[in-house]
Amino acid sequence: MSGISIIGLGNMASALAGDIVILAVPYADAAAVVSEHGDALQGKIIIDLTNPVSPDLQGFVTPDGSSGAQEIAKAAPAGAHVVKAFNTLFSHVLAAGPAEGRRLDVFIAGDDARAKARVSAFIESLGLRPMDTGQLAMARALENVGLLELGLATHTFEHANFSLGVSILG
Repeated sequence: MSGISIIGLGNMASALAGDIVILAVPYADAAAVVSEHGDALQGKIIIDLTNPVSPDLQGFVTPDGSSGAQEIAKAAPAGAHVVKAFNTLFSHVLAAGPAEGRRLDVFIAGDDARAKARVSAFIESLGLRPMDTGQLAMARALENVGLLELGLATHTFEHANFSLGVSILG
């Protein structure tokens, strides 16, 4: 298998030809969209880029101790592998590409090593730098980073023309 498919609200019935499926829907619709596709997601890698934040941007709409990615994984068929990725990059920053000659970092989390390796290769093919944060339980930390960025955009910068990344010292 190879290739990328995108699931959005407008293409619920489309064929999922790629081995990687990007879940491009609001978090509130994510589990239902995954359930709707059911067996078509069997054996696929689902990239969850959602941030399940509350409307007041002060917390999350997921159960305590869980993450949006973990809730999406519960809705996915056995054999599908959810990888959290891209949720810490604003779309316009991602579209703009490298800043000041530095590749953008894409933090990922997932339980399946092969799925994370495939997602990492996809990220690298886009000229970005994958940063593996560990198991899918780390998705909650990545969603907290997304919430942090929304807070920075609202209260410090008053814009969203930034990204967070890793600088390796020494």
